[in-house]
Amino acid sequence: MNNVTITPDNPSLPAPLALPLSLVPGTTYSHAIVKVLNKLFGPELADGELDFLDGKVMRVDVVDARLHFCITLRDGQLAAAEANRPHDLSIEGSIYDFLLLATRREDADTLFFNRRLRLGGDTELGLYVKNFLDALELEGRIGPFIKLMNGVTSLIGQISSLPKPRLPFPGLGRRN
Repeated sequence: MNNVTITPDNPSLPAPLALPLSLVPGTTYSHAIVKVLNKLFGPELADGELDFLDGKVMRVDVVDARLHFCITLRDGQLAAAEANRPHDLSIEGSIYDFLLLATRREDADTLFFNRRLRLGGDTELGLYVKNFLDALELEGRIGPFIKLMNGVTSLIGQISSLPKPRLPFPGLGRRN
């Protein structure tokens, strides 16, 4: 997909910060993220609230950070999906927009309606994911981490609003 437009109203991670992230293979991110999500969503996994992902692959693309990860549900636990397996659902957006969603500074409907987060593939599966995220109450589990994520979100917003650097000698290298 990779057609999320980054504008001043849609801040993005600065390219120098994204480069190191893009050097790590997607499978590494997938394995790391499922470990975190299995702990974070432990009660919901135990209650079967994520069973809609059983046998399905969800790919998440963070376009400005140049990273992606693929997850599925196997034996009641989230697992990294094989890199060559086709995905049933894809969600893409900027790190800023994913942070807005995670910190509840913006709701999923607004982000999807304004095409800041984009869904592809199985729309029914996408609706299950959106509804799951809308109903999720994480503040009690990750309270201090929310404060950190809010700070990072604000920082990315501030950095993106700074004027872009200009070349010190715009005419240098041009022949008359």
